Amino acid sequence: MVELRATVRNTLGIHARPAAYLVKVSSQFEAEITFEKDGLEVNGKSIMGVMMLAAEMGGEIIVRATGIDESEAVKELAGMIESEFDDEGT
Repeated sequence: MVELRATVRNTLGIHARPAAYLVKVSSQFEAEITFEKDGLEVNGKSIMGVMMLAAEMGGEIIVRATGIDESEAVKELAGMIESEFDDEGT
């Protein structure tokens, strides 16, 4: 298992569009992926789960992955959370 902490940088937090994008990218990995915020851990491949995090700007999310491509998954997803999720493509 690999995990990284990431801080939400998007001023609107992880709303519907960024959540959908995170799930889309998570689903491309074979590893099992979870996101945790304030003790709530959710499946990273579930749009409802990611939306339940209610992750606001400045919130900290722990990205965890277990599986063959766990390192790549955690690195990419944590980087996405740290990005600002601009409106082009996200």
